[in-house]
Amino acid sequence: MKQQRRIWHLVIALLAMFTMMSGCSPEETVAKKDRIKVGIMLSDVGLGDQSFSDSAFRGLMKARDELGIIFDYRELKDTKTYEQGLKELAADGNDIIIGLGFMVQEDLEKVAKQYPKQHFILVDAVSDLKNVTSITFKEDEGSFLAGVVAALTTKTNRLGFIGGADAPLIHKFATGFEKGVHAVKPSASVQIVYAGDFGNDKLGANIAKDMFAKKCDVVYTAAGLTGVGALREAEASGVYAIGVDSDQYFYAEKAVVTSMVKNVDIALFRVLKQYVEKGELPTGTVQLGLAENGVGLAPIRVVPWDEQKQQLLEQWKQNIVDGKVTTK
Repeated sequence: MKQQRRIWHLVIALLAMFTMMSGCSPEETVAKKDRIKVGIMLSDVGLGDQSFSDSAFRGLMKARDELGIIFDYRELKDTKTYEQGLKELAADGNDIIIGLGFMVQEDLEKVAKQYPKQHFILVDAVSDLKNVTSITFKEDEGSFLAGVVAALTTKTNRLGFIGGADAPLIHKFATGFEKGVHAVKPSASVQIVYAGDFGNDKLGANIAKDMFAKKCDVVYTAAGLTGVGALREAEASGVYAIGVDSDQYFYAEKAVVTSMVKNVDIALFRVLKQYVEKGELPTGTVQLGLAENGVGLAPIRVVPWDEQKQQLLEQWKQNIVDGKVTTK
């Protein structure tokens, strides 16, 4: 993981160097002054998490390439606090400052009050401040589908869920997953454990190992790097796992059946596109679910998956979109 993060930072440094080298003409300098500036405070693990932060970063790179924005970022390992990173981004004159993750809400609101003329975006939580646009996802909908896949995969009828924190947002993942499992197999059991840490892969591995000892044969994680440890433990133990936020198949190719993806990149690109085209952000809260392509599943791999199972999965998805299923 550390090696992957170093590679990510090297890539970002090279991209920044190329941008500087290719932007030396007076005409380009003038053009840059007119371009929209966006700053983002990444979530706790930061770049290289193959999850939340990386997805957001992809959305900003797409906005840079297709909409012409300029963006900057901060990581918690450098700023020590979310508040400090957000203050730096605001002081640098960014038109829009993004706070990634529900844990950043308190600090983002402090800074947003200090800079009332600047626009802020809060991802994964809801703020009442007028200069903050909130983006949330219907994690319960995507997690319900993950539960359907788990139920169609398990042979022991014992499944596990590992959450990074005992918090309302993570409860949405757990509840949706449990409902999806029971929709297909009412008699199946789901063990739920909250790790209390998003950045400890060894802890995730230990929690998963305990679940597998209790005959769980599919585990679903919503726990960042802690969850990655569980995925790798699943591979080592010869059982199955379901990733989260982005396609985590490549962490444990013999174990990861699918991942519940939150399309943070699509969400950020969508609201930035509106700002570029109309000069304003959406007001209040933007909520994205299956119908809006805000959540979904990565390709299903590893396990035998026939047309009948796929049709059943698609039917459950349609039922959710049509409002026929309760996922909360």
